[in-house]
Amino acid sequence: MKTPLKALADGFREMVSGSPDGKPAWVKFIEEGDDEGYFGPESAVWQVHGSVATLIGGIRALLLQAAHPAALAGVATHSRYETDLLGRLEGTSRWLTITTFGSKAAISREGGRVNEMHKKVSGEYEKKDGTRAPYAARDPRFLLWVHCAFTESFLFSHLACGYPIKEGADSYVREWRLSAEPLGLMNAPASVGELKSTMDDFMKNELSYTPTTKMVVDFIAKPPFGKIALFFYRILFKAAVITLTDAERELLHLKKPKQFWLHLAKFNLKLLKSALGNKPPSEDAARARIARLRNQKLD
Repeated sequence: MKTPLKALADGFREMVSGSPDGKPAWVKFIEEGDDEGYFGPESAVWQVHGSVATLIGGIRALLLQAAHPAALAGVATHSRYETDLLGRLEGTSRWLTITTFGSKAAISREGGRVNEMHKKVSGEYEKKDGTRAPYAARDPRFLLWVHCAFTESFLFSHLACGYPIKEGADSYVREWRLSAEPLGLMNAPASVGELKSTMDDFMKNELSYTPTTKMVVDFIAKPPFGKIALFFYRILFKAAVITLTDAERELLHLKKPKQFWLHLAKFNLKLLKSALGNKPPSEDAARARIARLRNQKLD
């Protein structure tokens, strides 16, 4: 018989990967390959994306993306977030996981899959100044915003939870910029300073708050989860809001929760990690691939 914590852990695995054991069919792509990928076990990317703080970072990134009217138009028009939130989350998790832990060939294939999806995402949106302009998911400026929102969110959430990055925050930003290249973005920030400068530029010139922003933020704050899952999720949501900058919270019309919620989130994440195991199945698959390759070199 499952304990409540084990049931919650299995539910989490299914939520982000589509499989209760955390090993959906696409994990086989991580097991396959003839190289260590873009990063590797000693990388800052593995340190950040292998931690449970990504749960907070993912929520934070979704909130930030709602602040850009072009990204918001794409979500509102082309996304199935209202009818299939878990399906959309699983798709994003697949890209993030394969790009983090997969071989270069697997990353290339996954980038191709995402690019095919992006070809269908285009339309018009209302700019900050009220004029209308075209958008396309493959536009470099659009890709830059999504990349920076993800990068800042995973980095800030990881650090807010007290987890270390052995080589420093700059190393994570510099390494993770490679993830954007298969999607067509070649000028992603290479340091924390460049990331901040880019985010400041978006904040000043492009981000805005609209009725649609409120609708999406309200949905992210209270998605259609069951009571137990929603209780746990709300703790993570409050922690994600804490990790936003003052300017980002003000833009999204969110109040900063008390620091208590971040401490509670960290405690709950420790419990969840104990139920999930030290390493996610995708990381175990990558380590098995890399061990095979390194053993072959020794033979």
